[in-house]
Parts: sequence; structure tokens; C-alpha cells
Amino acid sequence: MTASTEARETALLAAQAAADKLATDVSIVDVSERLAITDAFVLASAPNERQVQSIVDEVEDRLRAHGIKAVRREGVAESRWVLLDFVDVVVHVQHAEERAYYSLERLWKDCPTIPFTDAALPAAAGGTPTPGAGDTRVVDDADAPGDPDADDADDDDAADNQVPGGVSGEGETAPSALDPATAQEPQADTPR
Repeated sequence: MTASTEARETALLAAQAAADKLATDVSIVDVSERLAITDAFVLASAPNERQVQSIVDEVEDRLRAHGIKAVRREGVAESRWVLLDFVDVVVHVQHAEERAYYSLERLWKDCPTIPFTDAALPAAAGGTPTPGAGDTRVVDDADAPGDPDADDADDDDAADNQVPGGVSGEGETAPSALDPATAQEPQADTPR
């Protein structure tokens, strides 16, 4: 016997809620063949007590929005190992030290896992950078693809290497797109 469809969906909702609050090492174990009291464990960890509590709050809020309420909560006061019992699914949010010490994955290693992939992960790991997301590449209009003189001698000119709002090729901060004081483009200094 494997975990019910409802238990799988609840476990996946809880796992995604934990992942959205930056839980680490999120996994789901199907314990339905070994335990009569629940179908699945969701395991998640965090580096500190505050984040453990944040993950717990998000899991409860997300499941409550789907009409699922915890029947029991344990360990909330200490926030080192919080157990949320949703009957078919039990969520364990542990401090990273407790997760390493108790190693629930090892304890339940003979049970199958339910595949979980963080919904935010494919976008971040896809390899395609999001435009403008911290991109501070050096840009030189003369260095177009297929341009035979891509290594121009004028690369020493910082004005050619500036990226608006980014970093110039010389390591200097490039001018912003608009001057914050006048909300207009900055004026170039005229030679005296």
C-alpha cells in the first residue's frame, strides 16, 4: 500500500511551502507501509530557530488555505524540531544540527520517497540568466559577434565599457540612467 493521492498532494503542498521559505534538504518519505498512523513524512531543515519558525508558519498557512489544519503541533516553543501533524502527513521542520544528529532519512531509508522538486528551482538552475538580474558584464558595441576586431585597442576607454546602472570595465560604477535629483539623464562634463 502506498500513500493516498490526498496525502501525496498535501505532502507536496507542505514541501513547496517549506521550500518557498528557503528550507534546505526538503524531502518526502512514504511511510504508509511501515506506519498505520500516517502516510508520509515531509522533512525540512533550516540553519536557525527563527527560520524554522518561519517555515512552520508558512506550511501551516499554506495548508490552511487549502482547508487542511494541523491536529497537533510539538516543539514550537524551542523551534529546534517542530512536528506538525496533519493526520495523513506529518511535517518535521528541524534545525540543521538536529537534522544531522537524528538523520530521519537514515531511519526510514527502507521506505520509498515521493519525488519533490522545488517549483522555483528550474528557473534558477536553467542556465539562462534573467535580463538585468545582477548582470554586470562589460559591454563594448564594437565587440559584436562575428566582428573580426573584437579585441579593440580602445578597450582602455572606460566610456566604451560602461553598462548603464552597472559596473564599467575599469571597476568603476557607471552612471545611473537618470539623475535622481533632476529625473533627467546626467549631463556629460564639458572640457574647460
